[in-house]
Amino acid sequence: MNSSTGRWVGGNDFFDRESELQILETRIRQHNHVLLTGQRRMGKTSIVRELGRRLAVDGWIFLFADVEAATCPEDAIAEIARAAFPVLPSKSRVFRAMDRWFNRSFEEVSAYGLRVKTRARLNPGSWRRYGERLLGDCAAQDRPVLLVVDELPIFLRRMETEDGSSARVDEFLSWLRGVVQSLGEDSPVLVVSGSIGLQPLVNRLGIPDRINHLSTFRLGPWDRAASIRCFERLAENCGLFVEAGVASGVYEALGIGIPHHVQSFFARLHDFATMHGRNRVTQADAREVYRTGLLGPSGQNDLIDYVTRLKEGLGDENAYSMAMEILAEAATQGVFTPAARSALERSYSALRVEDAAGSIADVVEILEHDGYLERADRGHRFMSHLLEDWWMARFRDHHTPLAMRRPHGTPEM
Repeated sequence: MNSSTGRWVGGNDFFDRESELQILETRIRQHNHVLLTGQRRMGKTSIVRELGRRLAVDGWIFLFADVEAATCPEDAIAEIARAAFPVLPSKSRVFRAMDRWFNRSFEEVSAYGLRVKTRARLNPGSWRRYGERLLGDCAAQDRPVLLVVDELPIFLRRMETEDGSSARVDEFLSWLRGVVQSLGEDSPVLVVSGSIGLQPLVNRLGIPDRINHLSTFRLGPWDRAASIRCFERLAENCGLFVEAGVASGVYEALGIGIPHHVQSFFARLHDFATMHGRNRVTQADAREVYRTGLLGPSGQNDLIDYVTRLKEGLGDENAYSMAMEILAEAATQGVFTPAARSALERSYSALRVEDAAGSIADVVEILEHDGYLERADRGHRFMSHLLEDWWMARFRDHHTPLAMRRPHGTPEM
């Protein structure tokens, strides 16, 4: 098992998710369309790619389309066409039409070139028809098809932001549901996933029924035992001697077994030992690497992504500002209490924010869904010690507890 940070893993590097894979595989083989959820860095992309690899060995066609960069339905359909290009045979209606579009055999066009040329042919009046033909060609194969559409919520959120309305989000989701339902048992099996939540988005827009054909499966963190086993296996593979208590200390420091964070902690410890000319690490080394590596400047790229994704997953600037206030409060005070929530509502109501209480409720739902906070005895607290410590370092000198704010004060950032 190789150390891996920042990329999806498969094969021998795929670790521990056999139970989750079994559940997902059962649902897929029973032709259930799936909404795969889970907080960031939990390994959603890795598990669907590993599932696709295993199903392909058993004769399935596996298509993976990443629509994170899409800004409109035409972009998304072109990306699905690119994913399907290597596996759908030339008799497919869509690709036969491409011969006429391109004035050359589609077999002479690269997958990237096909996406570019397909996108050039699509417009607001044609993407539905082309997409229906594309999914229909998938349904016509003599082998079952698994189609993964990754980062769909980011694409939908971008459309909403650019349009200033939910119209095209509603249109795309309604179209997708209608197509897969019309194809029935012949439809490609659809898995939708993303690093921000789809359910909170459709709830906020008032269109939750647009995804009622998807069976939800939430990918959770590793437990303590799995996190320790992963760390120890990585150390064994690298020939790194680990002092007793280091692996358990790593889990305690992180507070939750997010696979990427376990991998990242190990990689930084290994680098630390190498730079000091050693092949062993101690508990003191782990504490130092946590402080200067994970929380220090070199760890910022890993953690700042949580802020970026949060901004992408929320609505307007007020929602983002509310989220940052809530997280700063939870980090510096240890919990976001009902009293702090009431104070925040008063502050934003004083700024004439419409339905401040409802907006805060929406933000809290997203923070829960995306794994930033969890319910506690006195309110909401961070799930991850790493994220809590990072937010604490950012705001401990700049955040006034919400309960101490003037009743009509302006929320500080």
